Amino acid sequence: MSDGGLALRAKVLTVSDGVVAGTREDRSGEALATHLAAHGWEVVERRVTEDGTEAVAASLRELTSGFTGLVVTTGGTGFGPRDLTPEGTLEVLDREAPGLAEAMRLVSPLGRLSRAVAGTVGESLVLNTPGSTKGCIETLDAVLDVIPHALRLLAGSREH
Repeated sequence: MSDGGLALRAKVLTVSDGVVAGTREDRSGEALATHLAAHGWEVVERRVTEDGTEAVAASLRELTSGFTGLVVTTGGTGFGPRDLTPEGTLEVLDREAPGLAEAMRLVSPLGRLSRAVAGTVGESLVLNTPGSTKGCIETLDAVLDVIPHALRLLAGSREH
């Protein structure tokens, strides 16, 4: 699928010690992949990593390297001691996109507890979403309509 000449490509990163250990099912990663595909996105990769700053940063470096598209994380955005997805994301971002993160927080009262960040790495846009299936879809939907435009700009479009 494409939008204005730009292929709508996405990758999904699930951040969860439990999923890595095989004690939990990756329901939010599956929900994101299914939802993105239903909205015309080609999900070109899904990955799972353990919680923690370094694990998240390493996975995001690999997923964004040479990639033009959307990278959505799920999990690790709360107040738990191992919830370090935002810290790992901040280690790799070139530029933050606070308006996206703020819009994502506004979708529900629990959004006020989110420490999620959003931003760019090269020609990739990274969004942190919560680990719940409902929360990850709600927060993604809050910004999904503007993501193709953001990606066209990252890829060098001069639409203005």
